[in-house]
Amino acid sequence: MANLPSIPKGTRDFSPEITAKRNYIFDTIKNVFRKYAFRQLETPAMEKLSTLTGKYGEEGDKLLFKILNSGNFLKKVSDTELKERNTAKLAHLVAEKGLRYDLTVPFARYVVQHQNEITFPFRRFQIQPVWRADRPQKGRYREFYQCDADIIGSNSLLNELEIVQMIDEIFTKLNLKVTVKINNRKLLAGIAERIGFPEKLTEMTVAIDKLDKTGQEKVFEELRQAGFSDDALSLLEPILNISGSYDDQMQCIEKFLGETENGIEGIKETEKLFSYINSFKFNNSIQLDLTLARGLNYYTGAIFEVVSDEIQIGSICGGGRYDDLTGIFGLKNVSGVGISFGADRIFDVLENLKRFPENTSSQVKIMFVNFGEKEEKYCLPVLKKLRKKNISAEIYPDSVKMKKQMKYANNYNIPYVALAGETEIKNNKFTLKDMLTGDQKSVSHNELIEILSSEK
Repeated sequence: MANLPSIPKGTRDFSPEITAKRNYIFDTIKNVFRKYAFRQLETPAMEKLSTLTGKYGEEGDKLLFKILNSGNFLKKVSDTELKERNTAKLAHLVAEKGLRYDLTVPFARYVVQHQNEITFPFRRFQIQPVWRADRPQKGRYREFYQCDADIIGSNSLLNELEIVQMIDEIFTKLNLKVTVKINNRKLLAGIAERIGFPEKLTEMTVAIDKLDKTGQEKVFEELRQAGFSDDALSLLEPILNISGSYDDQMQCIEKFLGETENGIEGIKETEKLFSYINSFKFNNSIQLDLTLARGLNYYTGAIFEVVSDEIQIGSICGGGRYDDLTGIFGLKNVSGVGISFGADRIFDVLENLKRFPENTSSQVKIMFVNFGEKEEKYCLPVLKKLRKKNISAEIYPDSVKMKKQMKYANNYNIPYVALAGETEIKNNKFTLKDMLTGDQKSVSHNELIEILSSEK
């Protein structure tokens, strides 16, 4: 027996039922994005590797999917280079393109490339798949969708407030309880300066970002390997264990950071953002979390991360302020802030909690039973009228046994079935069957349309 075909690990097929649920998530997010005046943008699945590399840190670069050059991709590689087996060097010779790792860097590239066509501040949203050569595990995939919204060309912290408001509104509409964690990279830079290693901010944030996953002991072990002294770790430890209210945490961090330049700026920005936040009522918890690091190199100010209060699955949303991202591509002094919703993890949370609305599983409202050519001609005009009213409807394409047609309707959770035999045609009626209750009644063409229109 031949082996069945399969798909790569970390990727998935989506059935019509699952796709309908995913569209519920995408539509909910899109509607809120549009309400906040964001405009939709799309970029190619692949980018030049020169665009992608160096933007996500050393660990991120390792996770880039590279695309072999077309044709003889080895033509630039000498026999000596092949024998050396230097994979990093060979990669640059055989691959000039890669699949996008996220949507933010391609967005920054787009802004720089089209800067003369854009009116700033520019508010864009983008919902597309991204790819990472990560080890597949629960809640972590190699191909997954991100739902991003960014405001670029403005330094105002009002933008951060709107990000928080959108997060709260989207998860409220999805009927999920979450905690929004907020920190500031300038506070982290101040901490690195205070413990005596300002030049190792990246190493510190990459390690701290793993705190929830690996625990403090392994984080400190990684920091020691990166060159941090035991004295520095002794200073860092109480900061990583700060708890209490926002005011309590800010008092501790203000005392700890003292006169550090980055720390003072981070305190100022954090206090202003929380003064905005505290003037509104939110449905979800908004917290200052000084251990929140987000290891991506391009963040420079406020950073956000959202976790579910109801199920452990890691971050389901994250983002932050990036002042220098477009500068990498030659456009200086253009600040931005953005957020990315992890649709796949949000799906897993909704599925595990059974929070999807019942009507997402079936979009088809009615199926017409096919008894033969005469009956087809009777049903088709009504089918056309239903579709004209944007009601999803179908007719079974073949005149086969009733049992098979009803099984089809059941399998696709179609709520209504319309039957028209000799008697119905003679009386200009349909027999309408409710597939959930089993009840059926005789209705006119207009009554059938009215019933389905009222349940749209």
